Parts: sequence; C-alpha cells; structure tokens
Amino acid sequence: MSGERQPPIGDYGLIGDCHAAALVSRSASIDWCCMPRLDSGSCFGRLLDWERGGFCALLAGGSLESCRSEYLSDTLVLETLLRTREAELRVRDFFAMPGHGSEDPRRELVRIVECVAGAAEVAAEVAPRFDYGAVRPWLRRAGPEAFTAIGGDDGLLVWSDCTADIDGDSICARELLHAGETLRLLIRFTPPHRLQDGRKLGIPTPGDVDARLERTVRWWQRWRRKVRWEGERGAGVVRSALTLKALTYAPTGAIVAAPTTSLPERLGGERNWDYRFSWIRDSALSAYALAELGCEDEAASFRHFIVRSSAGHVEDLQILFGIGGERRIAAESLDLDGYRGSRPVRAGNDATDQVQLDAFGEILNLAWRWHLRGHSPDDDEWRFFSELVEAAIARWREPDKGIWEWRGSSRHFVYSKAGCWAAVDRGLRLAEECMRQAPVRRWRSARTRIRKAIESRGYDSKRGVFVGCFGDRQLDGALLLLPLLGFVAFDDERMVRTADAVRRQLGEDGFIRRYRRADGLKGREGAFLPCSFWLAECYARQGRAEPAREVFEQAVAAAGPLGLFSEQVDPSNGELLGNYPQTLTHLSHIAAAVALNEMAEP
Repeated sequence: MSGERQPPIGDYGLIGDCHAAALVSRSASIDWCCMPRLDSGSCFGRLLDWERGGFCALLAGGSLESCRSEYLSDTLVLETLLRTREAELRVRDFFAMPGHGSEDPRRELVRIVECVAGAAEVAAEVAPRFDYGAVRPWLRRAGPEAFTAIGGDDGLLVWSDCTADIDGDSICARELLHAGETLRLLIRFTPPHRLQDGRKLGIPTPGDVDARLERTVRWWQRWRRKVRWEGERGAGVVRSALTLKALTYAPTGAIVAAPTTSLPERLGGERNWDYRFSWIRDSALSAYALAELGCEDEAASFRHFIVRSSAGHVEDLQILFGIGGERRIAAESLDLDGYRGSRPVRAGNDATDQVQLDAFGEILNLAWRWHLRGHSPDDDEWRFFSELVEAAIARWREPDKGIWEWRGSSRHFVYSKAGCWAAVDRGLRLAEECMRQAPVRRWRSARTRIRKAIESRGYDSKRGVFVGCFGDRQLDGALLLLPLLGFVAFDDERMVRTADAVRRQLGEDGFIRRYRRADGLKGREGAFLPCSFWLAECYARQGRAEPAREVFEQAVAAAGPLGLFSEQVDPSNGELLGNYPQTLTHLSHIAAAVALNEMAEP
C-alpha cells in the first residue's frame, strides 16, 4: 500500500519564496511543490498520490542509517543531514530569493548536496508530473547540463552540475561525491514557449547557484530582524512568523490558509479541503499577529488586498478569495489516491458561496487596530467600512454557516453575532475618533440590540457561560475568541467560566476540539490546535499562569520536529492532521506566546 510509505504530515519541512512553496520529507524528497504560485497545480505531488503524483528525490548509495532536518538560523533554508555507513551528506533546500532591492521572483527551487565525510554515490531523480499528476512531462535536453520539462501551460528548466540524462519520464543525475565535493540541482519555472525557444534560458553556473544560497540566507535573516521579540519562547515565535511570511503571496499581500490541499482531518475520511486561498478571518488575525511582532508592511498589504478584492463594495465581499483576488474558485475532485487513501482530493473550495457574518467584524476590527497604530482610514476606505457596518446591522439576525463553515443547515452562531456587534462597535469608534460622518445614534441603537440578543439568547444563565448557538446548551471553541472581538473582557467572570467550560467539555487528552455536535460529515475529526492556543491566551489574559502554561506547552509539543503546526492533531497518538503548515495555528501560537510573555512582565 502506498500509504504505508508516506511520511507523517509533521515530518515535512516547508520551503518557499512568498510566491510558491514545497514540502520536503526528512529523507530529502520533495513530495509537494506548487509553482509559480502557491495555488498552482502541483508539479511534484506524490504527497497526494504516491505512484502518479511526481517527486524530486535524493538517494545516497548504501543503506540510510539516519536523517535529521533543521532550518538554517532564522531562514527558510532547510538543511537535512543524511548518514549512511559510508558517508555523511548535507542537503540544503530552498527557493532562491531576489537580491536586495528587488522584488522580482526567481521561481527557482535549489538543492545543494555536500559530502561532509566519507564518499557516496548520490542520485537525484526529478520526476515532474504537472497539473496534480495528470500530465506527464515532455522532456528534452537543452545543453550539456540542462533539460526542459513541458506539460500544458507548465514548464521547468532543470539544471545540474553533474552527470545527468533522461530516463523515461524522469531526469536522473548521478555523481560519486567525496568529502568536500558538492552536487547542485536547480529547477526553475519557465513558461513553455520560452523553454521551446531555447535561446535565453539563463543557464546558471555552480558559482551562480552558491551565490543564490548566500543571497537567500541574507534575505530571510534581514526579514527576521523586523520581528520584535523579547522574552521566552523566542525560537518558536520566530519560526511561526517566518512561516506566516512564507505563506504570504507577495504580489497581492494575500495570506493562504495553508500551502496544501486535501491533507485529511481524519485519515481515510472525507474531511479533505483545499486551503490554498485567503480567508478573511485567518488573514486578518495573521495580519494582527504579524503587526504585534513589528511586521506592519504585511498587515497593511492584506488590508489593501481585501478592499481591492471586494472592489470596495460590501455586496462583493466573500469569506475567501484566490491569492490574486480571484472570486471563482469552485471545488473539483481530482483522480488521485489521496494522502494515505483519504479521498476525495479537491482543488478549489466551495466555501466562497457561504455566508459567514463574522467577516464584517474581522475587517472592522483590523481597521480599528490599524488606526490605533496611527493609520486611520482614508475617504475611500471609510465608505467601504461604513457599508460593512450597515450590512452587519441589516443581516445580524440571519443564520449563517459560522466560523467552522458548517455543512448542515445554517444556524444562529454566537460568534457570528458577536462579529456583527464588533463591526458596529468598531465602526462607531472609528467614526468618533477619526471625526467621520456616520448615523451614530442609529448605529449605537443597533449595537445595543445585538448585545442584548447575544446576552439573552447566546448565554446560559444557569451555568453562567456563553453557548455556541442561540437556544443551544452546547459550547463551541470559537467562544474563546469573543474577547478578541471586544465583546467581553478576558477577565469578565462570564468569560472565565466559559473558558473553563470549554476546556472541560471540549477537551480530550489535553487538547481542545472545535465542537462535539454532529456536523453532517462522516467520521470524527481531530482536536483543533488553534483552540488550544486560544484557551492558553484566555488563561494568560486572565492572569491564570499555571493553566495557561499547561495548555500552551501541550499545544507546542504537538508541532512537528521543525516547529511547524498542522490544523489538527489526533489526541490519541499526537499525529498531525489536516493541511500543513496551517496559518491559523501559527498565528494563534504567536498570539498565545505574546499573552504569556506580557503576563510574565512586571
């Protein structure tokens, strides 16, 4: 079975250039890669189909005794150490970043293999399969050391400084390396018409490739210096910030929820979604987390992306967009085996058609936080924000699909109502502080009505806790975010009791589930890692140090060996589930770490 050969999700490392991304296994195989964009059809995709998906693997002669991966300090350059009985090899994988002052993407995936000790025959196999494995490549030699691979509207230039040739549908390079010797491999996305022309391929030299490594290390370390952090947990916070940066699509400022599709929330089940798009909620929270660390350019870029993508009109607002601002991203099922047999495998996401009313509040809350940093809305933005407030007032009584993209009938989710309240509240605050014209009296009246509805129908007075839906006794992990919307203070007694009730009712083996109600999908999903970090932040903001650290440390321990988080975890065995690495988990990790750090300050 192919699933038996597929590494655990958490064993993969992420590399990227804020345009494209790839996942590299601990044994130095690139099993997932989308170029030239984060949402492009994969060119290496055996993560989702071991036989047909395509890959770029490195093999060392002799049996592999051990392998270990780590990132070069404060970068997205992944270093893997491979040991055999005869040799020790160091593999450095990265996407080449542009030179200082340039934003033009290179769209180059680089692999540098160095023999550190002993001697070994090293083989590199490049087996591209375009469009999620549907298209086998047309391979041609383009020079003594270069090859081209073409399929549909995809094209790759493959270069290596060692002996290489075409073998069937793969390009294979092979070299006997002694200590101190190096094998270099470069894979560049190039439009097919330019590859077929062949006159200006820009074939590199070994020195060019080495210079790309140095330049890329400097690029990431320079960006890392923007991250302001003093206190404990620094390495983990920086790694989460670097991950969020890598998942930002530089041309537009969009932040993808994850660089993968269809990694299962339950092995063998149907809970498999495409997350390579920009959700308003996740991205707004990401922008806030990055701004808290001093990365304000990223926060500003996302704000502009949302206003631009919705054309400045609230009726055109969706809960998610393509990373270029695309609106039509309907899901289709792909003919792939799926990760460990988990089907269907999807490309695209039908959640674009869902109504999630909290989106109004997420945008206004981000605008309010941005104002507090000294960036007040201009005239055009204010018109858009005013429309959002009016939409929240007009629609807050409607049921919706909620933060969890409910697959059953729409419901009156408390968090969605609180999002509408936040839209009105933040609109009022912006109007007052920025001296903007607005129907203040009517907005205040609406804000009061929404609050009264939540506090009566969304609150269980017998237990003294907020509930997930109007008229329901069940709780919901999203309730832990109510203080972030400003609806209730972290240390409000109702919120203290709600946090404890969430841990008690939704907790399992130390982790927190999103909910326990039947959701119309088969099988049971894993525990939702962001919920653990939300609970840790709540406890920290309430001054409850012991439970805050306990919940936080258990969630941190669920990360893969490289410090990357998935969306979910199997509480029974700690295996990561869902798309990976997951933006919402990493931003929640940052927020919880900030709260714990501030709690420790005198």
